[in-house]
Amino acid sequence: MVKEHISWYSERLQRDMSIRIYGDKGTPVLVFPTQDAMSDNFENFGMIDTLSGYLNEGRIQLFCVDTVDTETWSNVWGDKGWRASRQEAYYNYIVAEVLPFIADRNGTGRLPIVIGCSLGGLHAAILFLRRPELFAGILSLSGVYDAKFFFDGWLNETLYENSPMDFLAQMPPDHPYIRQYNEKPIILCVGQGAWEDEGRRTTAIMGDIFRAKGIHGWTDFWGYDVNHDWCWWQKQILYFLPYMLGETRIGG
Repeated sequence: MVKEHISWYSERLQRDMSIRIYGDKGTPVLVFPTQDAMSDNFENFGMIDTLSGYLNEGRIQLFCVDTVDTETWSNVWGDKGWRASRQEAYYNYIVAEVLPFIADRNGTGRLPIVIGCSLGGLHAAILFLRRPELFAGILSLSGVYDAKFFFDGWLNETLYENSPMDFLAQMPPDHPYIRQYNEKPIILCVGQGAWEDEGRRTTAIMGDIFRAKGIHGWTDFWGYDVNHDWCWWQKQILYFLPYMLGETRIGG
């Protein structure tokens, strides 16, 4: 398997940011790490080994990014307005810097699937739901979709744009994005075991919003033994990935 580590200085974030690439061809997959983690997160927790069959067969190519979560979502004592602005800068970094890099390096002309676990699932949802034309689909595992949860209930205009539960609820039912959503696979999965309470709450709300807006998103709730942990995310990604790649028709 081809593996590469690349970094560059981002003017938008005023710091070096890295990307780890796994595989040399196939459908591009943008991967967001778990909270506060960096581009080595998937490798460190065994997900690259889990996906080795797909990677070795050239079916997918992973692009795993860094985060600035310690400055934004986890910076509980920081100024809330600055934290929200910093998250917006990170969103712009992904759109303006990372996605063109993926397109150039992957070379297939395919739009990337976006995937994330835990807080990575929130990042994935923000990107896909704000810019569906840039992605082929989303798989979010154990995400929390209410930005206010990380900001003690606080919300301003900038954070609103990074809170899927809020901005999607206000989207007009005739918005052109809804047609684009319905052309692509949308999967939000959560367990019902330990440490999944907020994920369960917000995934259920997202399911209600999907139904109200006519969005064909799949919200899937796994069992009460399914905890917020890597062993389950590894099982879930193998279960859902064939659907994301258009190889099966499982799901709702």
